[in-house]
Amino acid sequence: MTAYCSRVIGTGSYLPQRVVSNAELAAKVDTSDEWIQQRTGIRQRHIAADGELASDLALQASRRALEMAGINAAELDLIIVATTTPDMVFPGTACILQSKLGVKGMPAFDVQAVCSGFVYALATADQFMRSGQYRHILVVGAEVYSRILDWSDRGTCVLFGDGAGAVVLRRSEQPGILASRLHADGSHAGILSVPGSVCGGAVSGRPLLQMDGGAVFKFAVKVLEEVALEVLEVAGLQKSDIDWLIPHQANIRIIQSTARKLDVPMEKVITTVDRHANTSAASVPLALDEAVRDGRIREGQHVMLEGVGGGFTWGAVLIKW
Repeated sequence: MTAYCSRVIGTGSYLPQRVVSNAELAAKVDTSDEWIQQRTGIRQRHIAADGELASDLALQASRRALEMAGINAAELDLIIVATTTPDMVFPGTACILQSKLGVKGMPAFDVQAVCSGFVYALATADQFMRSGQYRHILVVGAEVYSRILDWSDRGTCVLFGDGAGAVVLRRSEQPGILASRLHADGSHAGILSVPGSVCGGAVSGRPLLQMDGGAVFKFAVKVLEEVALEVLEVAGLQKSDIDWLIPHQANIRIIQSTARKLDVPMEKVITTVDRHANTSAASVPLALDEAVRDGRIREGQHVMLEGVGGGFTWGAVLIKW
């Protein structure tokens, strides 16, 4: 029986046109450009326009990924969208994206694992591909976090932005995705959440992001190291085999701490947090697309993707390019 693998054949990304600088935020809340940069590494973020939805961002990123892959949307066999900020309660954003791509028939569904969402979706797609039933799969991370932020809370509103990233996978007999591991621990739900819902046509709870930043930092650094080592062990590789590390782009200090623990120099870490801020499920594919398009990621290299987010969820995927 043929053993199938998943290879990335196209990447794409999209950022809303509006750019909000730290100085602009400092005019609205008690903060400063220096304060934000020192603690997070963030200089600016992109904010979606009124009426611009997660599916709209996903559509632009998907078109660019499909173009690089050299296929059209009708050739897709599955669409998976990772998002915490869907267009609506239902249908899923993946189904809405499918319609905007002008295709139908293939399965399409959402994955909700917050900032780990893209890693979860990519690992899920790989398992579908290994069944041998699928040839092309579109995986997208898309977020409009600006809709769930308390813009008077300087501890959270400065951290996030909007955007989307996508990859196209093709079935292959040659290794592409080498290994993946996913985890969750719901006992930590309270340290990062949006504790709101819809009940009887009205909002129940508080549908805005809340976070214990210190607790998140400690947890993130610990599990990002652990899951990377776990994936390397499954793949039979060492830390020194990592050519590029693409961690979730939440905070430059988390990224630097994770890199140190994995003995990966910052020259081999892809960072976009300074320009994009934390785009949750979109952060990893946004950074991946940038590094592919500027030529840093090359054939034969090992690329480690990592995510950690509310839930708590975390995971990693190791790719041979």
